[in-house]
Amino acid sequence: MLVSLKEIIDIAEKGNFAIPAFNVYNTETVMAVVKAAEEMRAPVIMQVYPRLLNQEVGYYLCPAILAAAKKATVPVCFHLDHGATEVEIHRALRWGATGIMYDGSVHSFEENVENTKRFVEICGTVDVTVEGELGHIGSVNDDAMDEFTDPAEAAEFVKRTGVTCLAVLIGNAHGHYKKPPKLDIERVKAIREATGGIPLVLHGGSGIPDEEVKAVVKAGIRKMNIGTDVCCSFAEGTKEILEDPNRSLAIDMFMKHPIEVVKKLAIDKIKLVGADGKA
Repeated sequence: MLVSLKEIIDIAEKGNFAIPAFNVYNTETVMAVVKAAEEMRAPVIMQVYPRLLNQEVGYYLCPAILAAAKKATVPVCFHLDHGATEVEIHRALRWGATGIMYDGSVHSFEENVENTKRFVEICGTVDVTVEGELGHIGSVNDDAMDEFTDPAEAAEFVKRTGVTCLAVLIGNAHGHYKKPPKLDIERVKAIREATGGIPLVLHGGSGIPDEEVKAVVKAGIRKMNIGTDVCCSFAEGTKEILEDPNRSLAIDMFMKHPIEVVKKLAIDKIKLVGADGKA
């Protein structure tokens, strides 16, 4: 069933677990995530990067996500990940997104607040809520991280913008970590306390040690993004088929194994964040 960002985050908040948010790139990754969610009876988010909306692939991918979500018997949210411009956000809304992330973290605090507040108001006219970001979550290839999210600033940001959930920087980054990150668990608790319990989002969920993930979920993370691991699993599944001398050249048959590999990854992440059996 297709649900909104607020609806699915509320489920996580009530159950004290996190929603796994999988970035999907094609029909096969959509199928894998939904199959995993159904099997695990788990609520999930399927999200897309802006570049997919800015290329023709988004025109084909978004209807596939919506069709899968509407057919599913578990809650599924269709979310824009890291929307940075009005064009991307409007396009996502027009193509059926039920959740929007506006990423204004590269701007000054005041500009981030004003832009986020404006997009909360725009999206609210069609009953879509917004994820914000405070503390720029960069790449593992960056020379250094920005300063971690400040609890006092987070409280002001949440109060002034009206976001449904907040992405925070606590030692996480996008991509494959060169070494396992050490997340600031106490900072998660402090942000939750300062903001009155705003649901928090962990970006860069691929490659974080399981015990670290469990600790931050317990502390108040209610959405965890998984993108790089989806790509790697799909690539690995494809490689394994290419190395099989008995493989079928029919594309629908060829893709069955990559789908299963991504599905297994999705099941593992669903269990890790405690979402299994919560639908």
